[in-house]
Amino acid sequence: MYQNEFALLKQQSGLSAKALAKELGYSLSNIYRWDRGEEPPRALALQKLRTLVGKVETHSGGHFTFIDLFAGIGGLRRGFDTIGGHCVFTSEWNKFAQQTYAANFRDNRPIEGDITTISTDEIPDHDVLVAGFPCQPFSIAGVSKKNSLGRSHGFACEAQGTLFFDVARILKEKRPAAFLLENVKNLQSHDKGNTFAVIMKTLREELGYHVWTKVIDAKHFLPQHRERIVIVGFRDNVPFSWDDLRLPEKGSSLLRDILHPEDGSEKAEAPYTVGPDGAVNEKYTLTPKLWQYLKDYAAKHKAAGNGFGYGLVTPTDIARTLSARYYKDGSEILVSRGKRKTPRRLTPRECARLMGYPDDFKIPVSDTQAYKQFGNSVAVPVFCEVARIMQPHIQALVEASKRRKAA
Repeated sequence: MYQNEFALLKQQSGLSAKALAKELGYSLSNIYRWDRGEEPPRALALQKLRTLVGKVETHSGGHFTFIDLFAGIGGLRRGFDTIGGHCVFTSEWNKFAQQTYAANFRDNRPIEGDITTISTDEIPDHDVLVAGFPCQPFSIAGVSKKNSLGRSHGFACEAQGTLFFDVARILKEKRPAAFLLENVKNLQSHDKGNTFAVIMKTLREELGYHVWTKVIDAKHFLPQHRERIVIVGFRDNVPFSWDDLRLPEKGSSLLRDILHPEDGSEKAEAPYTVGPDGAVNEKYTLTPKLWQYLKDYAAKHKAAGNGFGYGLVTPTDIARTLSARYYKDGSEILVSRGKRKTPRRLTPRECARLMGYPDDFKIPVSDTQAYKQFGNSVAVPVFCEVARIMQPHIQALVEASKRRKAA
């Protein structure tokens, strides 16, 4: 299936095998084998090719505008950039995330800070709202009292004090054609299901959007088990369907696809890799003391019947979920260096790859901040694919709106 898709996409790209190898970052022999169907293409290469072809298709068509809320380092933005979107507003409160975002997206306009302090009037009109809002509990306590005092009703009452409220107030005032929201899988069960119920009620009943939700595992695209809930909404009823997703088989990408080869085939990138072979800097190797602590900690919890412990991986494995706490000890993803050697952490560049960022993605911050940022990021290929299936419906609504205004 994927071999045939690769051959079709290669033809649509209009690139020679040599040019495509350079564009995707794989060898010419890889391209030939995938094109002939001799072996399945790497998931990352297939996703890059889909994105490349999407750019070709989109640039010949229309464009749309979008805003990027709780933007982090721009993971969701990358998906909407690839389908022809033009970002007109960005909000991110963390100053270190702002540095990384600004280094990679040069918009010639400031990144706005805390969205809770920004009036809706200060936000430009847009076609799509994109937000990876943090999950917070919705307190319904006091609703009856507020009602008796004649205070706010609906989401303005139930969601007040949560960051979802800011998404809702912007949707209410700006009425964009579509939105995409992202959150952890457990949003559905958060606060005994109350949080998700309020969100769905707000989006569907209060704001009148047509909404679709789906949990997607990044393991389809990347060597990492990372499940996130995706919430897609359209102002008008459109024939959107999750069936249009093209999800590679889970496990088609392994850690060897993102690890530094350390064999001279990759140019050294200080401070992550050094020397003529591009060896991983020794500073990423755990100290014997920390390694012993992690082994003792795991043994203690195993004896108690708990599952807590480190995650030791090899190039042929798939990693656990990369978290924002990775900077502390790296315990959830430790790369084996052999039986008699202490393992190492992933480098920030490897973390970037594990989240689907290309190697030209700039990392201008410290390792500690980089680990936090990639641990908090979305898996980019997942949202490139979601954006791809949203694109025709976004464009249809944008064009319909233009026709109404011109009439």
